[in-house]
Amino acid sequence: MNYKTQGTCSTDINIEVENGIVKNIEFIKGCNGNAKGVAALAKDRPITEVIAVLEGIKCGQRETSCPDQLATALKTLL
Repeated sequence: MNYKTQGTCSTDINIEVENGIVKNIEFIKGCNGNAKGVAALAKDRPITEVIAVLEGIKCGQRETSCPDQLATALKTLL
């Protein structure tokens, strides 16, 4: 699935999920190293676990972050 982010430097998140397990994540634009780190940590974990860990994380003064947007995107798959 492709998710258009809101309120972050990344513009999109490409997500591959199989049987409720996150298989691959690619952030488009944004902080490359941080995005790759979040993607690697979420890989092979259940959607619900990733959401529980990342939901609500903020980036500086913003009300959201790339990890929070990933959680929001994954919630649409439940």
